[in-house]
Amino acid sequence: MSQRPLPEILASRMLARSRLFSIEELTLRFSNGVERVYERLPVRGHPGVIVVALNERREIMLIREYAAGFHEVQLSLPKGAAHVGETLEYAADRELKEEIGFGARHVEFVKRVTLAPGHMGFTINIMFAKDLYPEQLPGDEPEPIEVVPWPLERLDELLRSPDFTEARAIAALTLTRELMEKA
Repeated sequence: MSQRPLPEILASRMLARSRLFSIEELTLRFSNGVERVYERLPVRGHPGVIVVALNERREIMLIREYAAGFHEVQLSLPKGAAHVGETLEYAADRELKEEIGFGARHVEFVKRVTLAPGHMGFTINIMFAKDLYPEQLPGDEPEPIEVVPWPLERLDELLRSPDFTEARAIAALTLTRELMEKA
């Protein structure tokens, strides 16, 4: 893979900042001399995890929760941010306990993926969990999350379902399919 030179940052300024997001303006000069102004949501906060958890009945543990971006309730996978000092594996296990009421004896990192890298510095780490056991931790959600076990043999149906649209969750299931089938 060829490595093109990064553009030179001529100026940078913060346009807005909220509790969760920042908007930064970058004035850039590319190697061919062209200058452009970009706006981006730079990296901020702690790494995120999204967890594909498979129970002993070979069901994928989905959740149905409120999604503020669309002001609707959506079907997805457990996810959240790591706390200071947590490994990705520990964060994934904690999120499972908070969101679905199960811990995992086995959690492994699968892949880090980017989200709209042309505009955002956000990533999420796909984690695979199995050998689940009941354990509940208090979560930070404003209302209880609905847990929706989904049979692994119906994975293709889930991926095509109009109720399952989050690209991060679709990527996570696709990238863990082989691990789930071997589990």
